[in-house]
Amino acid sequence: MSTRLMRRGNEAGRLLGAAALAGLLTAAAPAFAALAPDSFADLAAKVTPAVVNIAATETVNGGQQMPDMPFDFPQGSPFEQFFKQFREQQRQNGQQHAQALGSGFIIDPAGYVVTNNHVIDHAEKIQVTLADGQQFPAKLVGTDEKTDLALLKIDSDKPLPAVAFGDSDKARVGDWVLAVGNPFGLGGSVTTGIISARGRDIRSGPFDDFMQIDASINQGNSGGPTFDMDGAVIGINAAIATPNGGSVGIGFAIPSNLAKPVIAELREHGHVERGWLGVRIQEVTPDLAQAMGLAQPAGALVADVDADGPANGKLKPGDVILAFNDQAVEKLRDLPRLVAAAPADREAKLEIWRDSQRQTVAVQIGRLKSEEHLAANDNAEATPADATELLGLKLARLDPRARQAFGIDNSIDGVVVLDVDADSTAADEGLRPGDVIRQVGQTQVRTPAEIDHLVAEARRKNAKSVLMLINRAGDDLFLAMNIAKA
Repeated sequence: MSTRLMRRGNEAGRLLGAAALAGLLTAAAPAFAALAPDSFADLAAKVTPAVVNIAATETVNGGQQMPDMPFDFPQGSPFEQFFKQFREQQRQNGQQHAQALGSGFIIDPAGYVVTNNHVIDHAEKIQVTLADGQQFPAKLVGTDEKTDLALLKIDSDKPLPAVAFGDSDKARVGDWVLAVGNPFGLGGSVTTGIISARGRDIRSGPFDDFMQIDASINQGNSGGPTFDMDGAVIGINAAIATPNGGSVGIGFAIPSNLAKPVIAELREHGHVERGWLGVRIQEVTPDLAQAMGLAQPAGALVADVDADGPANGKLKPGDVILAFNDQAVEKLRDLPRLVAAAPADREAKLEIWRDSQRQTVAVQIGRLKSEEHLAANDNAEATPADATELLGLKLARLDPRARQAFGIDNSIDGVVVLDVDADSTAADEGLRPGDVIRQVGQTQVRTPAEIDHLVAEARRKNAKSVLMLINRAGDDLFLAMNIAKA
């Protein structure tokens, strides 16, 4: 305790009297104790019958590595020799089997079981074991790789114990949670903790919105439920952050409100249909916000619009999407979730920032298509004769030689970056050889001289940065070039 706090305590003691102060502290103790449950036993007894263990078996070819045993046998023992012969026979026969252990939970007495996609991915045989030891073969109803969710079905002669989804939006940082699962094959394990954070993006998929919890979860807990104190499922344990493979108190659960519509679609259709807007977006950085006249960096910046997409003719590169169907787009990753959840073939209202003012546009949402990726050669070299140095960049017209050298499509127009000064502002902004500058300040450019003119004009207006549209390997993106330092 600091000297200052001790001094304040002494002053309080003199004002109230030692006995009175002690009485206040004693009276406050029950209030603090009430924040923590006396026991989690009743809650655990209520929910654990609906939590299951999942064993998913996959046949692998003889050339693949068999999984290691979790323990070692004494050197020279009969067991060591037995397993050595067994493994050799498996390799020769090409009959190796890899098994993944995970968790799940029953959401319907009819036998529907929720788990993670990665638990049963590529499985040829799935077996579900209930808390009372009953075992059932499971059928795969459907999976969704983007949210790492899967739905299974087991058949029983009688209704099975089940739990229900809760409202994860009401869960707050600091709330108690209880996790149940099958860590390291030890079924029925119960751990407790609190919600440590909300809205975590761990780069596992396009719709990341994880709850972070400090209840211990380990390998095998994947697919298991996180309960609130009412026994409702508010999360599905999916991942951990760990330097050693074990729990260090940083676990991640898929929020129930993200999972519920996915599971409902898997149950009804066996797959998930998502809305599609047909735009490529990027983050609005503070520099970009300043260059575009936005009061603060928020929303999703449209870098490119698919020519065959539903947003074509409605949105254009440089628009910033601030809201989707009256729901604010505060961060870049908010928009993909909102669009994905929107019904296809219905009109959506978008609030955008265009030409330094708010506008509203309506777009009919399409159905999400499979993504295609383009490859490009970033190591090529081009040396046109008309190269110009500007802003720490060596620039040139986009002629056939440059197109061939950098693999730039004929449909792309602009000024190609041949080289970047490592000590320049351009290098700090991430520009690199092969980039094509298509626009400066939303004005199309085709020569280095046009870029020079537009930058000079911006400087005369005392602008600190200019907005540039860059094409890199076939994809458009915006950046704010600091011209005050350049």
